[in-house]
Amino acid sequence: MARTSLIAREEKRRRLYEKYRKIREELKANGDYEALQKLPRNSSRVRLKNRCMFTGRARSYYRKFGISRLVLREMALRGELPGVKKSSW
Repeated sequence: MARTSLIAREEKRRRLYEKYRKIREELKANGDYEALQKLPRNSSRVRLKNRCMFTGRARSYYRKFGISRLVLREMALRGELPGVKKSSW
């Protein structure tokens, strides 16, 4: 339950970011920092956190694939990632 609520909270932040992105860019370009301060905190890009699309894990996230190291390893073992092979010696 805790993991699902974290994922839901992150999704809410992502939607807010998308909603206010254009307004934020215009305010930055005009240098109107007082109006920028009045926007919701969660609408800022800095507050977003990368999470694994399968497990919701925030740590050890690979941007190239959008997944965590644990899922990356499992998918590489099964051959589901094109061009990725798990090394063994």
